[in-house]
Amino acid sequence: MRKYLDAIISHETKSMTKEEWVEARRGGIGGSDASSVLGFNPYKSSISVYLEKIQNNNLSIDLEKKDGISLINKNQFKEEVSYKMELGNKLEEFVAREFTLKTGKKVRNINGILKNDNYPFALANIDRAVVGEKAFLECKVTNSFSKKLWKKEVPMHYQIQMTHYMAITGATHCYVAALIGNEDLVIHKIYRDEELISKVMDLEKRFWNECVLGESLPNPDGSDDYSNMLQGIYKDSKKEELILFEKDDLMSRYDEVCELSKDISKEKKTIEQYIQSQMKDYEVAYLGDRKITWKTQIRNSLDSKKLKKEYPELVDRYMKTTTSRVFRMS
Repeated sequence: MRKYLDAIISHETKSMTKEEWVEARRGGIGGSDASSVLGFNPYKSSISVYLEKIQNNNLSIDLEKKDGISLINKNQFKEEVSYKMELGNKLEEFVAREFTLKTGKKVRNINGILKNDNYPFALANIDRAVVGEKAFLECKVTNSFSKKLWKKEVPMHYQIQMTHYMAITGATHCYVAALIGNEDLVIHKIYRDEELISKVMDLEKRFWNECVLGESLPNPDGSDDYSNMLQGIYKDSKKEELILFEKDDLMSRYDEVCELSKDISKEKKTIEQYIQSQMKDYEVAYLGDRKITWKTQIRNSLDSKKLKKEYPELVDRYMKTTTSRVFRMS
């Protein structure tokens, strides 16, 4: 079995199909999963990772009885190779080549999924190994709106991904090269942090053992995915009452957050109104390095009241009924 630094190559990926690659990734927590598990990924939640992973577990989970997951469409959480991912993979070669041109450092493909016996729950898919260094290169492609953030530092969810990879590989450092808006290449160097590695991998281990292997849903995280999952599991309410656990501090905090939300929403609206009052009838304005637009938009909408009045039978024919549960607190 081939090795890379402290890691073994558990799967050869050079001749893998997309489907085989996705299937292999379900066998552990990957680098891009790590920040989701820890709650730092703005694009993906821990519940999404959980539902992706349990599709491949061999524990014969009775989903009808356990948390009711079978009542929702798990395929909506099934990891797939998207167009964006494919584009990123194609541009990876370009980014790696530009990294070498800018730094003089040679890189090479590993063509494998990496594992480390110290972290049996974790996987790594590094983009390139840096020749002559105990380091790897991660290639990223992002839009121009992220330029300011990337110029300063690597976004936190990617820092966690790099920490995950350094834990598995034993690398002392890594490089992150980001192609921003197809116009600029930014390169950052991240050093190994043992304390951070310990925290990240401990949390990943807990998630894998307690949630994936332990057949237990992750804690609520405020994501839309979690709300959709709950609506899917408990979509039909029954006319019975339940006395919940006593936790006055939770309700107090909820009331406090509601008030804060109102205040923040009002302040946001006030700032918008101030800018609009300065823009008057101008369509575009600039404030520092920020571009602001206030454009006239024409929108066609259906006059449902008139349609129902004049053609009631037509409305009834195309009427669609949907069911959802409405959450209120008094």
